[in-house]
Amino acid sequence: MVFYFRTLPIAAAVALATASFSLQANETSVEARLAELERQLEATRAELAAQNTSSPVADTETRISALERRASGQEGLSLSGYARSGLLLSDEGKSIGGGPYVTPAGPLGGAVGRLGNEPDTYVNAMFNLRRLHDNGATSLFRVAIADSVTTSNDWTSEESQLNVRQVYVELDNLPSFTGAFEDASIWAGKRIDRDTFDIHWLDTDVVFLAGTGAGIYDMNFGDNWRSNFALYGRSFSDFPVGERDDPGTGDTDSLTLSSNNYVGNWQFMVNAISAADNDDRLIENGDTAANSGAHGMVAYHGDSFFGLSEGNFKVALLHGQGLGAEVKRIGANGDLLDDAQATRLALYGTTYLSPNWRLAPSILAEVSDDRFAEGDNYRWATVNARLANEITSNFEMQYELSYQFMDLDPAGYKGRNAVSGNFGKATIAPTFKPDVGGFWKRPEIRLFASYTDWSEELNRYDSNDAFGTDTFTGGQWSFGVQAETWF
Repeated sequence: MVFYFRTLPIAAAVALATASFSLQANETSVEARLAELERQLEATRAELAAQNTSSPVADTETRISALERRASGQEGLSLSGYARSGLLLSDEGKSIGGGPYVTPAGPLGGAVGRLGNEPDTYVNAMFNLRRLHDNGATSLFRVAIADSVTTSNDWTSEESQLNVRQVYVELDNLPSFTGAFEDASIWAGKRIDRDTFDIHWLDTDVVFLAGTGAGIYDMNFGDNWRSNFALYGRSFSDFPVGERDDPGTGDTDSLTLSSNNYVGNWQFMVNAISAADNDDRLIENGDTAANSGAHGMVAYHGDSFFGLSEGNFKVALLHGQGLGAEVKRIGANGDLLDDAQATRLALYGTTYLSPNWRLAPSILAEVSDDRFAEGDNYRWATVNARLANEITSNFEMQYELSYQFMDLDPAGYKGRNAVSGNFGKATIAPTFKPDVGGFWKRPEIRLFASYTDWSEELNRYDSNDAFGTDTFTGGQWSFGVQAETWF
C-alpha cells in the first residue's frame, strides 16, 4: 500500500500527460482539450484528497501545476507558421511566370496583388518551446525553418531553398527588472523582428528588420509610450573589389542599430546602418557604394477604417539614404550608392461594406534616385483591392484588382533600359474554408482565374526578367488552384 500511494502521483502525472497527447492528436477544439484536461486535473486532486496518506502532496501539486501551465500555453512545445501551395497555369496548360514581384518594379519592392498570381510552394514552420520558471520568469526558444520552390514535383531537393530562418532565445518577466524595464523582454540570436508588419494582399512587408544580434522590447517610459532597441547584423560577402579588369572578392558586415517607439497609435522608427569597407565594392558604372546609411519611418495604426466605419487601417511613410535607401529590408542591400535616397508610402485597411461583403484596399508607392547608378531614378505605384462575398458558412467569392504604374530609368545599370508603362491584373477566386467571417481566417482552398496585361514597352526593360519571354507578353489568362493557411 505504501508503494501504491508513493507511485500514485507519478502515475497520475503520466496518465494526465498521456491523455494530453491523446487529446492533441484528435480533431476536437482547443477549448475542448483544455476543458478535458482541467476535468482530469480536478479528478486527480479529488482522488488524492480522498486518500489518507503521507505521500508527497507538494511534489504532486508541482507536477499538476506544470501540466496546468502547459495547458494554458505558459509552458510546452508548440508549432506555428504559414504555408501556401498551388498551381499557376497559362491557358495552354503550361506553367507561367508570376508572383507578387513579377513586374520590372518588383526587384525595387514594387509588389502587385498576390491572389491568383503565386506559382510557388512556401512554408515557414516555427517550433516554440516556452517555460515558466520558479521565480516567475518566462523564456521562449524558437527555431523557424522555411523553404520555397516553384516546381510542382513531389521531390524538390535540387531546387529547395531550405533555410533555418530563426534561432533565438527571449526572456520575459524577469523579477530583477523594475521601473521602465519591469515589462521588458530581452533576446539574442538570429530572428525576424517581432514588430515588422505587412500588407498581406500584396505579400510585402511594410518594414522588415532581421538578422543576428540582440535587443530589448517594451521598455515603458510613460503611460502610453513604449520603446524597443536592437542591434542586427547581416553579412555582405563575395562582392567584387580591387582592379576592374582583375577583381577579387570582399566581405563585410552590415550593422543596424534600431530604435522603435510607440506613442499611442503612432510608431516612430529610426535606424542607423554601417558596413565598414563596403565602399571598396566595385560598382558597375564606377560609382562608389555606401558604407553607411540612415532610415526612418513614421506609421499610424488605426483602430477603424480611416474613421469611416468599423475595421482597421495602417499608414506608413518611410525614407532612407545611403544603405538606408532600401527602405523595406533594412540593412539588406550592399549595392546602394552613397547618394542613394528613397521615399515610400504604404497604406491599407480592412472593413465590412455589409454583413456579407468585406473590402481590403491598399496603396504602395516609392520614388528613389541615385540608387544603383549615378543619375538613375525609379518611380512606381501600386493600387490594389481585395473584395470578398461570404455566400455560405463555408464558401465565398474573392475578387482582386491590381494596377501598377512604372517610370523606371536605371541609367544603364546591368544593361537595363528606361521604360514607362502600366500593369494590370484582375482575379476571381471561388474559395472554400471551414468557417467564413473575417479577413484572416484560414485555412482556405481557392480556385482562380486571372487576367493580366501590361504595356508592351515594359517587355524591353530587362532581358533577364519574365516580361517579354515566350508566352508571357501580356494580355493573357492564367488559371489554377491554391491552398493557404496559418497554423
